[in-house]
Amino acid sequence: MATNIIDFRVGWWLGFVVSWYVVPPAAIGENPRPLAIGSSAPNFALPAVDGKTYRLSDFANANVLVVVFTCNHCPTAQAYEARLNKLYEDYRDRGVALVAISPNDPLAVRLDELGYSDLGDSLPEMKIRAEERGFEFPYLYDGATQEVSRQFGVLATPHVFIFDRQRKLRYAGRIDNNELGPPTSHDARRALEELLAGKPVSVPQTPVFGCSTKWSDKRRAAEKALRQWNQEPVELISISPEELRARLTERSEKYRLVNVWATWCVPCVEELDELVTIHRMYRKRNFELITIAADRPEATDDVFAVLQEKHCSASNYLLDTESQDALFAAVDPEWQGAVPYTMFIAPSGEVLERIYGEFDALELKQLIVDHLGRTYSTP
Repeated sequence: MATNIIDFRVGWWLGFVVSWYVVPPAAIGENPRPLAIGSSAPNFALPAVDGKTYRLSDFANANVLVVVFTCNHCPTAQAYEARLNKLYEDYRDRGVALVAISPNDPLAVRLDELGYSDLGDSLPEMKIRAEERGFEFPYLYDGATQEVSRQFGVLATPHVFIFDRQRKLRYAGRIDNNELGPPTSHDARRALEELLAGKPVSVPQTPVFGCSTKWSDKRRAAEKALRQWNQEPVELISISPEELRARLTERSEKYRLVNVWATWCVPCVEELDELVTIHRMYRKRNFELITIAADRPEATDDVFAVLQEKHCSASNYLLDTESQDALFAAVDPEWQGAVPYTMFIAPSGEVLERIYGEFDALELKQLIVDHLGRTYSTP
C-alpha cells in the first residue's frame, strides 16, 4: 500500500490571506423586501456585456418590460438560460422588451458555490457566458454596488419582474414551476399573455427558487472559507509505479483530473494555483484532483514545500523509483514525458482528454463541468 511520508497541517499564521476588498457599509444588513405589486419600475443605469450602459428609459417604447435577475454560476439560473432565449424570441416582436441583470457581488461567491459552473459572476465572465449562450437581450451587471438589485429586492436567481406600459409591476416570481423538466405552470408567460391581451394578471406573484442573491456582506464568508481551506493538511504520498497505475485506471465513483508536474518546471508550478482553485470548486461533487510530481525521490522536501506553499490538499503523489520509464508507463503509455501533462479520466478509468503542455483554465473548467453537469439533474 502507499505510505504517507509527509502530513503537515498548515499553521494559523497563514490566516492573513484575506481579500483586500472592503464590504461597502450600505451593503450590510438584512436582505431587502421584494418590490411590491403595483410599484413603479426602479430607474437603473448599468453596464452590459456589449459595452453599453442601459437605462430604464432605453426600453420606453416597449408595451411590456421583463426584468430577469440571473447570474452565471447558479445551477438553477443555468437551467433557465435556454428558456430565457426562447422567451425573448417569442415575445420580442410583440412589444415586449427583456433585460437580464446579474445582482451578485462576485467576491461574495465561495469557490465551492461554483461547483456547477465554469464561470463566476464578474462582468468579464458574463461576457463569455452571453457569447456562449447566444444572448441577444441585454445582460447587465449590478455586482459593483447592487443598488438596483436592492431596489427590486431580488431574492434569488432567477427572479422575474414584469412591468406594464406604465411601468407598474404586474408580476413577480419564477419563470415556471420546473427547472429540470417540462413545467405545468408557465407563470411568466401567462402573465405576459394576459398583459398583452389587456387583462389583469391572474396570478401576480409566485414563489421563486434558485441560488440566493450574493450580497456584498457575504464576502466575509468567502474570505473565511479561503482561510479554512488554506489550513487543510497537505500530504505527499510515496507510491510505487504499480500502485499508481492501478490508482489511475481503476473504476471509481469520481472523475479524476490528473496533473503531472515538477518543481523545476516554472509553468507547472504556476498552474498549481489554478489546479487548487479547480479542486476547491468541484471536490464536493464526484470529482478529485490528483497531482504527480515527476521529480526524483530525493527531491521529496522540495516537492512538499511547493505543495505546501500552494495549499494543495489534493491527492499528491511522488513515485518511489528513479526510473523515468516506470513513471511514463505508470501515468499513461501515450505520454511522451514532457511536463506539464494533464489527463481527465472518467469513473470507468477511460481517459477522456489529454492535454500536452500548459492547459487553458477556462477550457479545462468547461470540460469538467460539462461532464459533471451544470444543473442539479444527472448529466
